[in-house]
Amino acid sequence: MADRPETDGNAQWRTAGDRIQTLLDSCAAGGAAAYDRAQQLVREVVGLYGAGLDRIVALSDQGMTERLATDDLVASLLLVHGLHPHDVYRRVSDALDGVRPYLGSHGGDVKLLEVGEDGTVRLAFAGSCKSCPSSAVTLELAVEDAVRAAAPEISSIEVVAPETNSTPTVIPAESLLAKIKSAPNLNRTAAWHQVPDLGQLSPGEVGGFLIDGVAGLTVLACRAEDQLYAYRDNCPACEGSLAGAALHRVLGNADPVLRCPRCHAHFDVVHAGACVDDDVDCHLEPIPLLVRDGVLSIAVAAEALGTPA
Repeated sequence: MADRPETDGNAQWRTAGDRIQTLLDSCAAGGAAAYDRAQQLVREVVGLYGAGLDRIVALSDQGMTERLATDDLVASLLLVHGLHPHDVYRRVSDALDGVRPYLGSHGGDVKLLEVGEDGTVRLAFAGSCKSCPSSAVTLELAVEDAVRAAAPEISSIEVVAPETNSTPTVIPAESLLAKIKSAPNLNRTAAWHQVPDLGQLSPGEVGGFLIDGVAGLTVLACRAEDQLYAYRDNCPACEGSLAGAALHRVLGNADPVLRCPRCHAHFDVVHAGACVDDDVDCHLEPIPLLVRDGVLSIAVAAEALGTPA
């Protein structure tokens, strides 16, 4: 594909800071003087391209500046030099718009309540997300990643969880997220794996996919109408594989359901994999599935990779 090199370049900026810091640290082996010179060199280079970006923005009309801000790589550099055309509220709002289709695919939504002067972002989940067992991983793997990339100056995230007949409660960011600035590694709690093949599923089709680099992880993906859904290949009703499962329509459920080929349990793929059978109380385990850096990707939690969170 002609646009693949650009996609790869956009993906590289996420780890560029770590690579630069590693090179700087290696210079320390040459002594304090060598380390200081390396730091000065980096500052000079950053200052040079920063001045160039400032000149580009000054010479661009509003339409061009807006287009520049939509590119992940360019937007990150504009942020570094304080040249991004949008304020933090707009950037966080746009970031949430990017993950909203994933939340919507499970019957939920997220609302930006405010960005405080102390850098705290306050969010509220609605629909299935506020009660779905996967809402915490949805927040950490999808929302955190999007907000951190769009607004690195954010200090923390709080989730206001509305409850029926009670005063809304505040879940501190520490219980779900680490402080944004204290964890610069975007893959601290998860690794994102590109799965472009999932996008080739036709409406109504179900397929199993082995994820490269993750031993023993099989993902069951399906397309209901135009929306893709991904779940771990495990039926919680019988603990067996879902290989051979198919989408069906059942009486009383408007959305398509996935039927286990072994125990015949039915799961609502549109609403977080909840079982729709009267005598079964369980749900499939959703896996975050997003277009990230222009490529369809899933997030695999650190424990699945055998690494500490």
